Amino acid sequence: MGEKIVEARGVSHAYVAGRPTLRDVSLDVAGGELVAVVGENGSGKTTLARHLNALIALQAGSLTVAGLDASDPACVWELRRACGMVFQNPENQFVSSVVAEDVAFGPRNFGASEEDAAGAAGRALEAVGLAGFERRDVHGLSGGQQQRVALAGVLACGPRLVVLDEATSMIDPRGRDELARAVEDARRERGTTVVWITHDMEIAGRADRVVVMSGGEVVAVGAPGDVLADEALLGRAGLEPPLATRTWRALERAGAVSGPAPVTVEGLVSALCD
Repeated sequence: MGEKIVEARGVSHAYVAGRPTLRDVSLDVAGGELVAVVGENGSGKTTLARHLNALIALQAGSLTVAGLDASDPACVWELRRACGMVFQNPENQFVSSVVAEDVAFGPRNFGASEEDAAGAAGRALEAVGLAGFERRDVHGLSGGQQQRVALAGVLACGPRLVVLDEATSMIDPRGRDELARAVEDARRERGTTVVWITHDMEIAGRADRVVVMSGGEVVAVGAPGDVLADEALLGRAGLEPPLATRTWRALERAGAVSGPAPVTVEGLVSALCD
């Protein structure tokens, strides 16, 4: 892991006075890291995510993203280039019905020439496994493919940090896995740092660290194997353990297995084969 890409200290926010959505949140994210942020609806995770590229103005505390001060209005443009977001519904991000034109929009918006933007778009589409889709209609793609186009549009801008906000909630398991592989490829090939806001415990199980939020606060941070297997902790946050963990616990109660509970399907298969 490299330098800190996100440094948040005491970040608080209220949409309505006296009803805080974030309460004194402090969090570090290192370069190249994948951090999953989980929590029930209303826990504050999306509000935190939208602070990371200045979609929401900082009210209290301090926040730097890729060395840029989120409280400084002069940094907003560069901060949004450094931190790209993939939202829940990819169609809300599309500005063109043609894949290549849509992916090239971001670089052009940040001042790239038409030629450079097209090159960046082509490389980004290749990075997410969609080379050859340049002339396709985005509205004719599957949900998973649309999300990968949205991710390509973010990657084409060369961000230091990518934030995915519930990006798998509207796609099927195959689409989820395709998007997860594309994110992993971007991390490996580009060194991209990722913050993934999710309800999907299978996605969270693949992260380097998991952050649990409840009532606008960070209540736990740790390795997936520690956090996601802690049923009491997750229960207090209104969450269930991953399916793999619940399956292991059922087998454990039946006396069929013993040892640390896996948190991914792959981990479960490996543990049962061992």
